[in-house]
Amino acid sequence: QVQLVESGGGLVQAGGSVRLSCAASGRTFSSYAITWFRQAPGKEREFVAGISRSGIVSDYADSVKGRFTISRDHAKNTVDLQMNSLNSEDTAVYYCAAALLGPYGVKKTVSTYDYWGQGTQVTVSS
Repeated sequence: QVQLVESGGGLVQAGGSVRLSCAASGRTFSSYAITWFRQAPGKEREFVAGISRSGIVSDYADSVKGRFTISRDHAKNTVDLQMNSLNSEDTAVYYCAAALLGPYGVKKTVSTYDYWGQGTQVTVSS
């Protein structure tokens, strides 16, 4: 089992940057693929970016490619999401989630993930 806690959200101006962090507890962190999802008001939760348990494979939603970067630090048990060139469509609650997948696996579906953080709000003002 793994517990996840997100941090780093807040209010940012359009064009600005924010770095989110997902901290995991538990000695089996390296066994889990970690993915960031987001949910805007009135919309379904959607995939943003994910990284395999090995850290070798990452995947991004088309809407954030070239702007967001996901990374993980096994020593610190953290997965970060660097978000650049933010716009109003990035406003949402951001969640990190964990799933037991193969060493190079990243999945985009919400139902794949067994463990979730409480979420952190990111608001982009224009």
